[in-house]
Amino acid sequence: MFPMLTLLSMFYYICLRRRSRSGTRSQGLGSRRAVELGQRSVLPITVEVEQYGKEVLDFSSHYGSENSMSYTMWNLAGVPNVYPSSGDFTQTAVFRTYGSWWRQCASASPPFRRTPPNFHSQDYLELAFEERVYPTAVEVLETYHPGSIVKILACSLNPFSQNPPTDVRWEVLWAGKPTKAPSPQARQFSPSIRQISFPTNLLRLEVNSSLLEYYTELDAVILRGVRERPILALYKIPVIDINDLSDSDEEFHDIGGLCCRSGGENRQNFGNGYFDSLPYELIQLIVSHLPVPDLCRLAQSSKLFHKHCSDPLQYIQLSLQPYWARLTDASLCHLQSRCTLLQRLNMSWTGNRGAVTAAGFCSFMKACGLSLVCLELSCCHFLTEACLEVIAQMCPNLQELNLASCDRLHPQAFNHIAKLTNLRRLVLHRTKVEIKNDSITFIHSAIFKAIYDVFKIDDYDVVASMISSRCRSLRSLDLWRSKNLSERGLAELVTGCRLLEELDLGWCSTLQSSSGCFQHLARSLPRLRKLFLTANRTVCDSDLEELAANCNALEHLDILGTRMVNSASLRKLLQSCPQLKLLDVSFCSQIDSRLVQEFSGLFPIVSIKKSFTQ
Repeated sequence: MFPMLTLLSMFYYICLRRRSRSGTRSQGLGSRRAVELGQRSVLPITVEVEQYGKEVLDFSSHYGSENSMSYTMWNLAGVPNVYPSSGDFTQTAVFRTYGSWWRQCASASPPFRRTPPNFHSQDYLELAFEERVYPTAVEVLETYHPGSIVKILACSLNPFSQNPPTDVRWEVLWAGKPTKAPSPQARQFSPSIRQISFPTNLLRLEVNSSLLEYYTELDAVILRGVRERPILALYKIPVIDINDLSDSDEEFHDIGGLCCRSGGENRQNFGNGYFDSLPYELIQLIVSHLPVPDLCRLAQSSKLFHKHCSDPLQYIQLSLQPYWARLTDASLCHLQSRCTLLQRLNMSWTGNRGAVTAAGFCSFMKACGLSLVCLELSCCHFLTEACLEVIAQMCPNLQELNLASCDRLHPQAFNHIAKLTNLRRLVLHRTKVEIKNDSITFIHSAIFKAIYDVFKIDDYDVVASMISSRCRSLRSLDLWRSKNLSERGLAELVTGCRLLEELDLGWCSTLQSSSGCFQHLARSLPRLRKLFLTANRTVCDSDLEELAANCNALEHLDILGTRMVNSASLRKLLQSCPQLKLLDVSFCSQIDSRLVQEFSGLFPIVSIKKSFTQ
């Protein structure tokens, strides 16, 4: 009996020590009092606040243009414009892509290794509300093809405060996997959210539209919450994990989820078991499957694993995007010694609101940029002209550079890109490039793929002329919403870049089919695999017949919105292009749903899109 009591007493002592580390004494006493008082009194009733978004602060992409409200993220602020109606409406918020079509393109970059399996996000938006509350519910009004939301987060920062805190925290309210709703009809998405310890008026929605049949559309977001911290959250009793009853008071120094402790130099070595008998290469292969935080944690377990986990060969590719909420200058400093052989780096979405500074980024690039061939920096608002200058100086082998949505870079900063003479892929979507003296110095012969959808280019014909003369080997070009591209500029482009396989001319409204520009395009680009002529009302039967006759390798075609294409020319195109996989005929007035159904049966490998509005 006595040994049993002794064992139970020791277990109780360990539990108390564990609890003392996970909660203060006052919290423990408060929890006890809350339980005792709960039997004698009624908890106070708190009033729930309901509010719609006040302002969209940041986002990764949107379908609309910067000088319009149609299909832009800014439509998400305020009360619903469309809900409960369903369908394709210009008053909603729409992201730039959907499905897997863009990732299937030949020009798409390969995915990064070591991306955590639970990281599904492809786009995001941040929405501010008027009043800070402790969230009790978040409701998203989805009006078309719902199911894209994979994560909802809350921020401790008040974006309207004049004195922002130095420590900004993000907490996940809800997370899930990509889904596809059984119906494209409107719905109110309200997942069960977890309680957090701080009030918030800043939410972040992350989405993944890869399973959806068409563009998802969001109408409004409702944040429900209480002004005072809920009693149950305030007096939450710490949960004791029987599998984690370590008696050690030693704490890990964790920076951004990437542990910075140097390893087991001062630990007693008890041997590494069978790992001592394994070849070095085999252990390297085993640890190569670990995500970066797990790699850093494993490095603390023994000298052997510290050696393997610090080997620069483990950091040939590094994606820090999944850890955007925790990455800091200190994290980059810790990784410097391990990334001397780094070739592919993804820092998209990271460092905003002061977590990473321009100085910290430049220091990392100076130490690790020599071998870089791919650098993803989309939505990195900490970037400055000095950062691009360091990239140009320290990354002479860089072939891919993504600066999408880096909309706070000064126009003159982009001049440094001209020094990257090996550049083959350049993404400038939603940036502020300017043309001065009819010259864009960074357009040169090495570029293989280019995406331009920028704010301040006043003459896209000049851009087209430069590309045609300098980029003869260009394979992919995205000129989405190039508002003043004319028939002359397009003719010069397709004459000079005859190896083009992908061309996006969506919403280039100044192009007129009557000039013969699309027929000339079809005759000049026999290798064409993707062509987007979205929202060009003038595309006609003659254009489709030329595509059918000359572009038999066509895989993706978007002619949304044309009124001048009939069923005969469309049938001819489908018959002549056996590799066609995607055909968007939404809002084509002569192509009705009955015809789409008929063609879908005759050509089952083609995904024919026909949007609707109720």
